[in-house]
Amino acid sequence: MRGTQKFFSGTILVVVALGVALVPQLASSRSVSHLAQEATSEPVPAFHTTLPDGPLPATLSPSLFDDATAQNAYSLAARIKKVLYQQPCYCHCDRSQGHGSLLDCYVSKHAAVCGVCERENFYSYEQSRKGKTAAQIREGIEHGDWQQLDVTKYQSPLPAPAK
Repeated sequence: MRGTQKFFSGTILVVVALGVALVPQLASSRSVSHLAQEATSEPVPAFHTTLPDGPLPATLSPSLFDDATAQNAYSLAARIKKVLYQQPCYCHCDRSQGHGSLLDCYVSKHAAVCGVCERENFYSYEQSRKGKTAAQIREGIEHGDWQQLDVTKYQSPLPAPAK
């Protein structure tokens, strides 16, 4: 009887050890696919598909900020307000601050302290310079292309715009 008890105890111990070894691997593979699924199923933050009939709100002056990156972000935002009005902001300020689009981040001081807003703005600017439409830029933002943007080129003052 004692031998049978040891055999079952040993078998249970082996099964538990295998479970402990395999469960984290299964869980981690599930969590990676789960995160990928969440990213694609997450609702797109607020944006506008068309421009308003009236004028767009003014962005804040870059001179209000000491940081060169923030100054550049606000300066470029003023140049592409129509594009930013049609873009979502993945810092989810639509939920936390009631923003209706990425442009709202630059009508307030919010973008000066938010790397997501700055990256999306720089991405939008670069893509608009390449001739992309607001809808095409939005597709890239929704896809997460803005996350690969090299922000270091915006950490020094940009040259004044050509007139």
